[in-house]
Amino acid sequence: MKYNVLIADDHLVVREGLKFIIETNDNFQVVGEAANGEEVLRLLESLTPDIILMDLNMPIMSGLDTMKELKERNIHIPVVILTTYNEDELMINGLELGAKGYLLKDTGRDHLFRTIESAVRGDTLLQPEIMARVFAARSKRHDAHDTSSKQTVLSEKERIVLQAIARGYRSKEIAGDMGISERTVKAHLTNIYNKLGVDSRSQAVAVAIERGIVQL
Repeated sequence: MKYNVLIADDHLVVREGLKFIIETNDNFQVVGEAANGEEVLRLLESLTPDIILMDLNMPIMSGLDTMKELKERNIHIPVVILTTYNEDELMINGLELGAKGYLLKDTGRDHLFRTIESAVRGDTLLQPEIMARVFAARSKRHDAHDTSSKQTVLSEKERIVLQAIARGYRSKEIAGDMGISERTVKAHLTNIYNKLGVDSRSQAVAVAIERGIVQL
């Protein structure tokens, strides 16, 4: 089965480069390209991509505004954000809107495919170097003296699972390393979500790093 990819970036060279790389993998095909968010929404009237690779800074309609519109329209297509190192605040906003991952525009081929594959499965894979920058910036948005919301008690196994998630490991890999089933890993994740008040892996990692529960 081939997965359909929609690329949204206002730079032609970026779109063409990603398309060339993606189509070297028999599991994926690029079904559309857009230079802004309005084009993405138009394409979605006739296309059914399995994933969207989305630039944050696009003219007419930005990546963030496009994600907000997708959410309002109840269009549940995984989005992986294409980013550069000077977009920390935008990346935080994208994470809060449910982005399934972030890719630096100079990322390697292997990580590109691993991130796309994780997003298509519904998982989140974030590069540690991006996580470190994003959540350092995120912490500045909160009152350093407000510790009342930071008292979260996770079990040792929940901490291990969350640490592994933060480092980009999949549920299957975590299960193998811990000697437990994938179902048990998912049960730990459910408990983690409930304790942290979140509903996705990316949000769990964001909160955990902010509160010092896990480290990169």
